[in-house]
Amino acid sequence: MILAIDIGNTNIVIGCIRDTGIAFKELIYTDEKKTAVEYAITIKNILGLNGIDMDDIKGGIMSSSVPPVTTVVRQALEKMLKKKVFVVGPGVKTGLDIKIDNPAELGPDLAVGAAAGIAGYGAPLIIIDMGTATTITVVNEKKQVIGGMIMPGIGVSLEGMSLRTSHLPKISVEPPKKLIGSNTIECMQSGILYGNAACMDGVVQRIREQLGCEAPVVATGGMAKKVIPLCREKMAIDDELLLKGLKLIYDKNHR
Repeated sequence: MILAIDIGNTNIVIGCIRDTGIAFKELIYTDEKKTAVEYAITIKNILGLNGIDMDDIKGGIMSSSVPPVTTVVRQALEKMLKKKVFVVGPGVKTGLDIKIDNPAELGPDLAVGAAAGIAGYGAPLIIIDMGTATTITVVNEKKQVIGGMIMPGIGVSLEGMSLRTSHLPKISVEPPKKLIGSNTIECMQSGILYGNAACMDGVVQRIREQLGCEAPVVATGGMAKKVIPLCREKMAIDDELLLKGLKLIYDKNHR
């Protein structure tokens, strides 16, 4: 069993993965003020709550989109595991053929998602990750990562509207009862969810046109379950995509 962690701008995904599959997946808030000891205590408590014995964990791997937190969490994991922890980045094998202008610019989370996506869904493939930012990674029929898109996530968009407009309140992201809202909150909910769904539909259609083929789509991230069901294009949802990718990359480097 390995301990896998993905550090995002808003949340940290923590999971343990056996050869037979993912044992558990939990989320905690990303906190730049926490020390390595505090993270170690939090993670150890999560393992205990999920019935994981530390002696059963043979290694660890992590990816991070938040550099200030990366070193702290790595120190926490190595303090707990008494083992070297792989961090996805330069020097770590991903198995990807990256064909963008500067391969080093591909975010660790995007690399992890692409590795899992290709292994699980084949190529060509369109991978959507709906987190703090919404990112799209495109893999062609040769299994090459050729680029993608980055746009504001739902939370960022809502926060921007509330801060920049005097009469729009902060709202929870819940599906509206109907497409055409009849009050401010319904209108905002419909706009943010159906608007993002229509955006995903349109972007996927245009990417397929450029690829010249009907590439399948897999979506992950905290907002995927709220947006993707509203899309008209067929898109799979895989909440465990990043954990699967971390396990693949760990195995590749551990060997």
